[in-house]
Amino acid sequence: MKKIKFIFTLWIGKLLMHFSNVFAKGRGTNMPGAKANKLMPDFIGNFTGIDYSKVIFITGTNGKSTANNMVVHTLRSSGKKVCSNLEGANMIGGIATALIRDSGIFGKVKCEYFSFEIDERSLERIYSFIPAKNVCVTNLQKDQVQRNGEPDYIVSKFRKVFNPDMKLFLNNGEPRAKSFEVFSENVVYYGVGENKYTFKKDKFYDVTMPCPKCNDKIVFDFYNVDNVGKFHCAGCDFKSEENPGFYAENVDFDECSFDCGGSRYIVTNNEPFYIYNYALCIAVCSSLGITSDEMQSAFYTFKNISGRMETLSYKTKVLKYIRIKQENPETLQTALDYITKDKSPKIMLMGLEELRDFHPYYTNTFYSFDVDFESLRDNNIKRFICFSEAVAYDTANRMIYAGIDKDMISIIPNDNDEDILKELDKYDVDNVYLITWLKKFHELEKSTKIYGGDENE
Repeated sequence: MKKIKFIFTLWIGKLLMHFSNVFAKGRGTNMPGAKANKLMPDFIGNFTGIDYSKVIFITGTNGKSTANNMVVHTLRSSGKKVCSNLEGANMIGGIATALIRDSGIFGKVKCEYFSFEIDERSLERIYSFIPAKNVCVTNLQKDQVQRNGEPDYIVSKFRKVFNPDMKLFLNNGEPRAKSFEVFSENVVYYGVGENKYTFKKDKFYDVTMPCPKCNDKIVFDFYNVDNVGKFHCAGCDFKSEENPGFYAENVDFDECSFDCGGSRYIVTNNEPFYIYNYALCIAVCSSLGITSDEMQSAFYTFKNISGRMETLSYKTKVLKYIRIKQENPETLQTALDYITKDKSPKIMLMGLEELRDFHPYYTNTFYSFDVDFESLRDNNIKRFICFSEAVAYDTANRMIYAGIDKDMISIIPNDNDEDILKELDKYDVDNVYLITWLKKFHELEKSTKIYGGDENE
């Protein structure tokens, strides 16, 4: 009877996938699986043909989408058939949808490998149905505080899942991720060595974290991205491994190359956070038998599909949009780091917003104090424009606290596209960097065509 119910639910899921692909493109990445899970709560546990030793879960606060895309691209480039949720639907509905798509009419999945990006809060439930043998943790940072509170809430959830039967791929430079090493003897560490973008923190707002092992102070010897680098505990022996198995060293950002696992790789993305994703991908794919030559071949053609960076044209101006995950200091820091590398004259257009996860919405901008706004002071930024109905003044205050002259800051206390673009029109600088949430970007995308005179194109 249960088998019949599963097949019936599977067919409904496949039918919904067909209709969503035809009539509601964009909804087919989660909706069919979400509906199937409602009809049958243990739906994803009934698929057949899954070898759990070839299932990879990639989870953590930052980097899981990019790392998953890299792993899948590398496996497929080497001739493997892979089931994955590349579109970023990383909760149980997205996993179910991927399985519906790649299974036959009786629920046998026709793939050799399975690589899934997994939402941190969903890991426990998904693992109860699909006990993956390979689990990767990128990092655990402050994120979505309305849901998660402190990162230690996610740590507590992960501790219920991790066990000796897993191979764990852990970020050697992130204390919370590395702390899970106690759950398995089969641990692979990955990381990135010192490079020209390595930095230290010594500013007023800089904070660290308690040791996951003894609660004393974690001291970072250096950072490569925000809150990730090389660390040690001030009170116990917990620290980064001196010789992690997959360590990206001798990074040449101009050549886009680095050494890792005994081979030199040339890649297409050279931002510091990307190097961590490459190191993780090399660690995972090496464990699955993919050769360094096969990985190098894949890296030549890798293009991240997650849409983190876009450009808009508005009259003579080019708006370079850097997508951030609000509530998350690491992604905001990465965006600021990218901007500060450009030494040419520019405008910074920033629209941090009210957090609209679920009711009640809130406007806490704590994450902007965890990043380095001070680096923007002497970076040839000709104008700072802060817009937002909810937190424009908060954003401007953060800039003033960083030492930015308040006379260099424009404040637009609304989200009106016409007002934003009119303010841009005042300045004879065509190089514009835009930081805001995705919904506002899409609104501005339409408005730049209308007010830029391209509405008939």
